[in-house]
Amino acid sequence: QVQLVESGGGAVQSGGSLRLSCAASTDTIYRHCMAWFRQAPGKERERVATISPARITWYADSVKGRFTSSSEMNTVNLQMNSLKSEDTGMYFCAATSYRGAGYPCWASEYRYWGQGAQVTVSS
Repeated sequence: QVQLVESGGGAVQSGGSLRLSCAASTDTIYRHCMAWFRQAPGKERERVATISPARITWYADSVKGRFTSSSEMNTVNLQMNSLKSEDTGMYFCAATSYRGAGYPCWASEYRYWGQGAQVTVSS
C-alpha cells in the first residue's frame, strides 16, 4: 500500500513562492509515476505536474515556467514560484504504478492520493 503525506502549503501574496513536499512510502518514487493535482472551489481537479521514476517531468501549460517538480529519496517536491491568485486551491500528491514508456505519467490514471495541502495566493 502506497502512503502519501503532503506538507508545505500555506498563504502567500501574489508573486511569492511556496514549496510543497510529498513524503511517500519506501521506494515508491522509483516504481511509480508521481503527480501533483490541484482543485479550486467550484472547479474540476487539474493535473499540474508529473514526474516519472526516471525524473522525466511534465507540466500543465498554466504552470509551465513557474513550477518545478523534483524527487529525491522518498520525497517529491513542487517548487512554486511567481504564484498567482488563480493558483489557489487544494494541492494533492498522487501516485500510480509506472507501466513503461508507452504509458506516460502525464496521461495515467492515479490510484493513490495524499490528504491534500491548501495553497492560498492573495492578490
